[in-house]
Amino acid sequence: MNRYSFTEKKDTRSGFGAGLMLAAKEMPQVVALAADLTGSVKMDAFAKAYPERFFQVGIAEANMISIAAGMAVAGKIPFTGTFAEFATGRVYDQIRQSVAYSQANVKIYAPHSGLTVGEDGATHQALEDMGMIRMMPGMTVVHPCDYNQAVQATLAVARYKGPVYLRCGRPAVPNFTPADQVFEIGKGYVLQEGSDLTIIAIGHLVWPALEAAAALEEKGIHAEVINMPTLKPLDTACVLASVRKTGRVLTCEEHQLNGGLGDAVANFLVRNYPVPMEMVGVDDRFGQSGTPQDLLDHYGLNVPGIVAKAEALLARK
Repeated sequence: MNRYSFTEKKDTRSGFGAGLMLAAKEMPQVVALAADLTGSVKMDAFAKAYPERFFQVGIAEANMISIAAGMAVAGKIPFTGTFAEFATGRVYDQIRQSVAYSQANVKIYAPHSGLTVGEDGATHQALEDMGMIRMMPGMTVVHPCDYNQAVQATLAVARYKGPVYLRCGRPAVPNFTPADQVFEIGKGYVLQEGSDLTIIAIGHLVWPALEAAAALEEKGIHAEVINMPTLKPLDTACVLASVRKTGRVLTCEEHQLNGGLGDAVANFLVRNYPVPMEMVGVDDRFGQSGTPQDLLDHYGLNVPGIVAKAEALLARK
């Protein structure tokens, strides 16, 4: 099996900040809008380097989306930045009417997602955000797994023509993907080949999925691990090729099971290649206050939780 390692932990929101700077240098049409939280969303370097291309909207998220849609019509490539909960729940109408319906080339960047927002609690822990955006026609949903992938994903999103939801996170996580790996929207990445089951993970749960696969290997179970950083469009060819080989699939995500990765994979497989399936994620519950790791442990979004679900899946006939 492949053995992955890392030398540092870095947050994916900082990866976005670095990627935004690269995109700005390459494409003069790139502009950025923040809803008060410039430093928290890692747009501060961009604002300093390109003050004429940065717009501080203030605590007016709905206005920010509408302004960005207008900028896109005028030929700009706008990135909006605020916490994931505010980037979706507070502005759903504006996204639907001004961005998705008109297919405006707006990039909705949303850090501080999932349980790992931590002590801020349920009001700030977006666990439904990807599902909300995924159901909108014409929207693309991207969620990179580490700093390096976030840099490359941001560049790819800037180059992509069409509305995109780019989800990132707050905590430092293992940075293990190659820094020079070109990000392809709509592509899944097989990190490790296996024959007994397929584990498909997204975002912060990709590294725990690899660790769980290593633990399963010690028990004689060979898991194939796929990093699926694009939720929509889902790489169905990658999913199908893997499950045809393994016959079982387990999905892992820091998101509600409804509307997320597990839902997307199940939706495809039930119509094309039904196989036994389990899911690791938040099952119809809100978050709560706590440290990021304590919350992941509490909700079973960790290595033991993934291993347990994998073993339960293998026990099914």
